Amino acid sequence: MKKGGAIYIMTNWKKSVLYTGVTNDLIRRVYEHRSKSNPNSFTARYNLSKLVYFEPFHTIEEALAREKQIKAGSRNKKEALINSLNPNWRDLWEDIQKW
Repeated sequence: MKKGGAIYIMTNWKKSVLYTGVTNDLIRRVYEHRSKSNPNSFTARYNLSKLVYFEPFHTIEEALAREKQIKAGSRNKKEALINSLNPNWRDLWEDIQKW
């Protein structure tokens, strides 16, 4: 995804921590999280390398608005969002490789 944007939710293998982010290049950004390219980042500290949810948007502005909406919600709302499209909390890394 070169233009536009996407929001995404990452977790660790225990599903104990959730991270919501926004990017204009989902594959690159998830790769950075998975490879811990910034060892001091939140995702590196909590070992968040599993992509469990994403939504693509036509513009980065739409993605930013959706990220704010999701971040304002409770953990239960985030879990319900993930469960609505990915009930087994499968790692979606391979799915986005096909873009």
